[in-house]
Amino acid sequence: MSPVPLPTRVFLACGMTDMRKGFDGLAVLVQQVLAQNPHSGALFVFRGKRGHLVKLLWFDGQGLCLFSKRLDRGRFVWPVTATGTVTLTPAQLSMLLEGIDWRRPERTFTPTLAG
Repeated sequence: MSPVPLPTRVFLACGMTDMRKGFDGLAVLVQQVLAQNPHSGALFVFRGKRGHLVKLLWFDGQGLCLFSKRLDRGRFVWPVTATGTVTLTPAQLSMLLEGIDWRRPERTFTPTLAG
């Protein structure tokens, strides 16, 4: 279970990020590159060059929180563009963190007409 309350706006930073950056470095990226306020309560997601590590920056009302996840196998699915941001839903974020392609989820059941 995620400690981040829902509904929370989720911004995916396109391109690659230097994963050596911490709280302050990522907060500066949020301000200068994404043109957002890092203290807004939104969740900002960054991916490293190799694609197996993501960092999430979030302000909980008292201070910045930094979460990270590394996949043992596979890579996180990321947009092809080198700059900009993509807004995700909490469900898409959940799929992203599980290593699932959040852009085109496969439905296992197709509803039929009632009656």
